[in-house]
Amino acid sequence: MKKLRFFYLITVAIVGFLFSSCDGDSHENVIDKWPFEKEDSVIGAKPRYLWIDAAANFSRYANSKENIATDLQKAKDAGITDIVVDVRPSMGDVLYNTSYTSQITKLDYWEGDQYKFYERTATWDYLQAFIDAGHKLGLKVNAGFNTFAGGCLYAYGLGEQGIVFRDAEKKSWVTTLNLKEGLINEMDLTSTDPADPQYCGTKFLNPCNDDVQQFILNLITDLCKYDIDGLFLDRCRYDNLASDFSEVSKEKFMQYAGISSMNFPDDIMPPGTTSLPTAQPKYFKAWLSFRAKTIYDFVQRVVSLAHGLKPALKVGVYVGGWYSTYYEMGVNWASNTYPVANKYPDWADENYQKYGYADMLDFMLIGAYAPADQVYGQGEWTMQGFCRQARLLLGNKVKFAGGPDVGNPTGFADGKASKAVEQSVDACINEGDGYFVFDMVHIRQYNYWASLKAGIDKYLNSIKKKS
Repeated sequence: MKKLRFFYLITVAIVGFLFSSCDGDSHENVIDKWPFEKEDSVIGAKPRYLWIDAAANFSRYANSKENIATDLQKAKDAGITDIVVDVRPSMGDVLYNTSYTSQITKLDYWEGDQYKFYERTATWDYLQAFIDAGHKLGLKVNAGFNTFAGGCLYAYGLGEQGIVFRDAEKKSWVTTLNLKEGLINEMDLTSTDPADPQYCGTKFLNPCNDDVQQFILNLITDLCKYDIDGLFLDRCRYDNLASDFSEVSKEKFMQYAGISSMNFPDDIMPPGTTSLPTAQPKYFKAWLSFRAKTIYDFVQRVVSLAHGLKPALKVGVYVGGWYSTYYEMGVNWASNTYPVANKYPDWADENYQKYGYADMLDFMLIGAYAPADQVYGQGEWTMQGFCRQARLLLGNKVKFAGGPDVGNPTGFADGKASKAVEQSVDACINEGDGYFVFDMVHIRQYNYWASLKAGIDKYLNSIKKKS
């Protein structure tokens, strides 16, 4: 998900779905039958999610079912009810059975001061091992799926992986950026120095590309063959504000806007723009709505596909809680009842609201990734504030769990934020419909198990007193 964060993502940063075959009443029935409230050890308690990043945990789990079982038992003992197993990391290959792309045999990691690959030699099914161990313990097992990611050019010359590197024809799938130097395909950005402004490790796929969409749907079709309890899309978005400016996107935007000619890309965004421009070209806001619609429409396809294959499957997304700037990723994760143009007139036009996809989802995970000293508060960049804002944005149209990254933001390193981890449960779970924590590797590395358990126990005890 996020790159833990520096190397598995590079930027901290899932995305939602529509019932093309289900009406609003049907969706409400799904929410009403939400299973966790009756299956938890404490009646009425909200679920607690733990994300398990693929690359960060690969050296621990890739060759050891024993380590998987050991750590899931610790999660269960701490009060976790759900795990989210990352089975398609940002390099775009997978850790489950499919014929549409390659199985992962190595992923990057740090060992001391050495950055290298960890090799997988085991042949057993990675996802199935988590399903078996998790279900044995009574945990819900959800699959995390990096959506528009096609490959990775690793830092410091380590190498490259992914379908876009194996197949030269797939370069047309990769996003085109609107940079100062001109329109550049991310495959042509070849620096492996993270300090280079043009370093581009994760190669994003173009959400507008029909072949890309079908490829991803094929991968999801095979993923739905597993006995998973939920599917959470990660990186179901654009790479950044500068993407995608390919000819495919240009043509589809012109159809969307109903125009026959334009000065591209200047009528949308000056080359090299990386944040909200002061003087906006005439199609800037329309372009943002077009990108949000592209993601909205794709998510609708995913939800329809997944629910068609497995009607009981919970389909959701992970998104970063920083909604005020999330338009840069081409995503409107709010409810389509939220008046975006009224609240954010600097970048949202009247159409942007239409493409809020929250109403289509079964559940959402919100990254409330604030520093360790910003647990409680009202607005963005506090854990509690992120969750409070999510409640307003989602309008009770979908249930959500928010929570912290207990490793990458300032203050968490070296296990120095035990109190913040404990408090994060209270700050987040009481503002939403559950608790979410990223990532297993941080909890294990900094030994935050006791702090996590203390926070969850306090919450569960409060529920018992009310019952």
